[in-house]
Amino acid sequence: MTHRFSIIITVYDQADYIEACLPALLSQDYGEDYEVIVVDESSNDETQDVLKQLKDNYPRLYTTFLPKTPISKTRKKFAYYLGVKAAKYEWVIFINIGKKPLESDVLSSVAGAFDSSSPLTLGYFGKKGIRLQSFASVDEARTHIGKAERFLRRVHDHKRLHYRFGRYDFIITKKEKAYDLLQYFEQTIYWPKLMLMRTKIFFTNLF
Repeated sequence: MTHRFSIIITVYDQADYIEACLPALLSQDYGEDYEVIVVDESSNDETQDVLKQLKDNYPRLYTTFLPKTPISKTRKKFAYYLGVKAAKYEWVIFINIGKKPLESDVLSSVAGAFDSSSPLTLGYFGKKGIRLQSFASVDEARTHIGKAERFLRRVHDHKRLHYRFGRYDFIITKKEKAYDLLQYFEQTIYWPKLMLMRTKIFFTNLF
């Protein structure tokens, strides 16, 4: 069974990455229709200009923006909320704009492998392909989500042992569940709790 997806991306001052990587996501070799929603968090670079140019060539691209407001640690959560609200399909995928273009069959591979009976799935890009991790509920995934999407003053780019430490690359969930998911985004998590979360994820993903 194939599915229609709304792929949601939030961006901030990432014009170069958008120009280099977004066309590959907009040109997936996928039999069903899908849309890509980009929410601009009021970028200060050429992001808006790049998105306008891409919209002229890719009708499946929809863009919106988060108005400028005083700096808030929950801006990304609000940006995703806008993206979910704009989504027209049953399944949504949260993904970050990458530093290199995705292969043209990524969406087909994901659609063919993920368990649609699971309300939430985490996806990992690896050297051996895509690895999916399904959860029976959004709440069951709260440790993975809370750790990965916590409020960070500095973002670290980890490259090794993504799965073992729960460093997923995308999230698949039903649109109706996405609002529940967002409650775990951009929480302030202090060191003792963070260490417990890391330990729990490590042993959950060890086998």
